[in-house]
Amino acid sequence: MLALETSLSFFGVSTLLALAPGPDNIFVLTQATLYGWRAGLFIVLGLCTGLIGHTLAVTLGLATLLAASPSLFFIIKLLGAAYLIYLAWGSWQTSRQAAYPSLATTRTQPATTTAPAPRARALYTRGIMMNLSNPKVSLFFLALLPQFVQEDMQVSLQFISLGLLFMLATLLVFGSLSIAAGWFGKRLLQTARSQRLMHQLATLIFVLLAIKIII
Repeated sequence: MLALETSLSFFGVSTLLALAPGPDNIFVLTQATLYGWRAGLFIVLGLCTGLIGHTLAVTLGLATLLAASPSLFFIIKLLGAAYLIYLAWGSWQTSRQAAYPSLATTRTQPATTTAPAPRARALYTRGIMMNLSNPKVSLFFLALLPQFVQEDMQVSLQFISLGLLFMLATLLVFGSLSIAAGWFGKRLLQTARSQRLMHQLATLIFVLLAIKIII
């Protein structure tokens, strides 16, 4: 069992890290703005599920293996970047769907049709894939978690406990971001033109995130 002081300290650090701009929270903001706060929450749940994988990777020593194998690390990064490019292509295609009115008519007319939000399972899967396909998270956990471990306690259980605390902080922060972005998006995307521009912006963000993962 973690000491209360350790738990509170780690939770505070985790909360600050969740608030810092990064691929995951940018991803949540983008999806919640486009599809609403419920969609964002499914993304958040997927991201938190992905953190289970990174916690287990550190606990089982897989993160150490990843850090010692540059080629494996690079392959996983490429897979993550490829997934983001796939999402970018889908967002770009959505922005060009014939369901949107022409640009000439959307400047003054409200949108009558919007691109349907992905299903809850698809959004949840996106969150998992987004998190697990970024090997930098495992290496980050490998560097962060041992700093809060006490030598007189079972290390693996402490890793799991710290991972759960990190998940809780992520759920609270990202969930709040999702609700705020959903509220903002509902008011922002009132015209077909604004919807199209937002999907084009999402395309650019996905491409930039893909580049960030590879670098």
